[in-house]
Amino acid sequence: MTGTAPATDADARRNGGQDLKTLTAVEQRVLWLATSVIDHANRVRPNPSGLKVGGHQASSASMTSIMTALWFHELGRDDRVSVKPHASPVLHAVNYLLGELDESYLTTLRSYGGLQSYPSREKDPDPVDYSTGSVGIGATAPIWGAIARRYVNGRFGGGSSGRQYSLLGDAELDEGACWEAVLDPAVTDLGEIVWIVDFNRQSLDRVVPNISATRLQGMFDAAGWQVITVKYGRLLEELFARPDGDALRARIDEMTNPEYQRLLRCSAEQLRERLPGSGPGQKAIAQLLAGLDDDSVVNLLRNLGGHDLGALIDAYSRIDDTRPTVVFAYTVKGHGLPTAGHPQNHSALLTGEQMQELAARVGADADAPWARFQPGSAEAELCERTAAKLRRQDAPPQQPPALPADFGRTPSGKGSTQQALGRALLDLTRQAPEAAGHVVTVCPDVASTTNLGGWLNKVGTWSATQRRDWFDDDAETILHWREQPAGQHIELGIAETNLVGLLGELGATWSRWGTPLLPIGVVYDPFVGRALEPWSFGMYAGGQSILVGTPSGVSLAPEGGAHQSVITPSIGLEQPGCTAYEPAFALDLEWCLLAGLANLGKAGGSSTYLRLSTRPVDQALAAVPDDSAARERRRRQSVAGGYLLRRHENPSLTIAAAGVMVTEALTAADRLEGLGVGADVVCVTSPDLLFRAVQARQGLQDGPDWILDQTFPRERARPLVTVLDGHPHTLAFLAGINEVPARALGVTGFGQSGNLADVHRHHGIDADGIVAAALDLAD
Repeated sequence: MTGTAPATDADARRNGGQDLKTLTAVEQRVLWLATSVIDHANRVRPNPSGLKVGGHQASSASMTSIMTALWFHELGRDDRVSVKPHASPVLHAVNYLLGELDESYLTTLRSYGGLQSYPSREKDPDPVDYSTGSVGIGATAPIWGAIARRYVNGRFGGGSSGRQYSLLGDAELDEGACWEAVLDPAVTDLGEIVWIVDFNRQSLDRVVPNISATRLQGMFDAAGWQVITVKYGRLLEELFARPDGDALRARIDEMTNPEYQRLLRCSAEQLRERLPGSGPGQKAIAQLLAGLDDDSVVNLLRNLGGHDLGALIDAYSRIDDTRPTVVFAYTVKGHGLPTAGHPQNHSALLTGEQMQELAARVGADADAPWARFQPGSAEAELCERTAAKLRRQDAPPQQPPALPADFGRTPSGKGSTQQALGRALLDLTRQAPEAAGHVVTVCPDVASTTNLGGWLNKVGTWSATQRRDWFDDDAETILHWREQPAGQHIELGIAETNLVGLLGELGATWSRWGTPLLPIGVVYDPFVGRALEPWSFGMYAGGQSILVGTPSGVSLAPEGGAHQSVITPSIGLEQPGCTAYEPAFALDLEWCLLAGLANLGKAGGSSTYLRLSTRPVDQALAAVPDDSAARERRRRQSVAGGYLLRRHENPSLTIAAAGVMVTEALTAADRLEGLGVGADVVCVTSPDLLFRAVQARQGLQDGPDWILDQTFPRERARPLVTVLDGHPHTLAFLAGINEVPARALGVTGFGQSGNLADVHRHHGIDADGIVAAALDLAD
């Protein structure tokens, strides 16, 4: 079993003088280090729990040639790479050889505080451009990173240049997130995007029988991508050029994936019998094989383009920077290891004896596994040159622009929190123009229906190039798409996964290029669940943004139960790295939005989720204090989680309501008053922050708990009714603050079409339902 074929002088000339012999030696050391990192974690490091540590030696081996050729020949300082999750040991091996990772970490894979299971931009100790781990999400991240960088360059400059690479496995293309990204209209102009597919035709469980490179290549081509295929290595290409070579090529090309993989496990004798097959080229192939020694016969099927450094370098040189590119690099999973090509090699680990054999074959020392190349050697010099070429000096982060805490305006009349969002953005342009200049909004084709029309008309729409608005002279057109590189709104296609992927990258520009953005994504709230994983992963990777879910809940009653979001308040409560708000009134929305914006674009910052409604609410019900000090106190309470909206002189119970259900709570309180039952009414703006305050009071996390004393003072502790337009358990914990009897009202089932009153009644969250629950507690 061999690695890359020996280099020749012709190879060196073909690849611009690159010494492929030296590069091959580096490749073999990378293979050894990546395999050893996993071996140490599983076989050497003490494991008192006995639980599987894991790692992916075969998946790493599959990528070793691709990554060696990329890092040590192709990459420039401004290029960025997303590495497939199961190849993280290869990334660490490369970084170690480049001096970017201390040797002490090589023994810490998957240990607490050590190298992460999958590349993590925030948690790994060595340079990681993109966090990966959730299949399909890391692969698409460089697309959104490219847009974020172009946006920064277009408005502020300093976003650098360079390609954005994704290294992904072929099974990763099963994920819809990949194709949603590939097909988005915004991607066509991104010539810096390069995907390199490790085409080993294996997934976690098996050899994939019907995976077709031709079909996948056609899909990319139809989307406007350049398609480059690196199928065979030099040795096979030389065989194909011999007499009868065409028959061998045809046989391999037409072979099914399972048959090909099975042949990889055969001896030379078995291959001479099986490889010719039974077709018209049988005799010609047999004659061709007869002229080869046994080692050549065994190795020929392993000589694929994804393991031929010269072929890979040639492929990289053909990348067209005017459009996105995908490179299909044919590989063998586990290449260079005894497990190569085995259908169950995904998590297979080499034995101690196999590790010794590998060390001997690749020129490593099993007793000194972490040895670098000898100083002064050609390999050490290549590592030094590459490290110097790639070392970055990232721009220091700039401070985000100053933001007001209050616009000083008190909304009146009737209005919804969704409408208030559009007004707040326009107010920001007037009162804090510098901060407004850093805001970028993103929608999946819902800008007009989520009240962003005024903002969009004012700031324009971002586009990689200037485009003419053919409707600018149409008097009946009220939404103007002025598309230009200086626009501040990005309109994507209808794919929520793309929206939150872009949000994550826009929210990371402060740490990548030193330029803080204030990204706001707006999506229909029922579809937050569809975007949940990439949204969460973006926050895990350090992206800071505001996600607005609107309309929400049964406000969408006429559209039926499928569009009535039930679980999103709970999602907001439980999502790490994010503060969730569900304001009832326009002023609460403004305050919470400004607080969320103030948390963006800086170390220690966080994201915000705003759950808004289209339901008009009488703003007078907010009873905003006129006194400036009292108003500021209300604002602080609102952004901290809630406030006592109505204080009864002799309460029998408390009604705590979130979002627009405050209107029903107030109506119920009035009716209860007529029945001789006094009620305090608490407006909950953030169940999330109130729960954190409870945790802090119990010593389970750090943070303030003062809001509990002001919103649910112990001296006013009474039986509690909670109500929200979502699952009732979101507020059920409030009863534990003062340990009082409680009834939790909300939505626990799919709804149906109808007017708002009917749907509220159906779920028992109307004033009747609140009154009935209150009387049960008051008895």
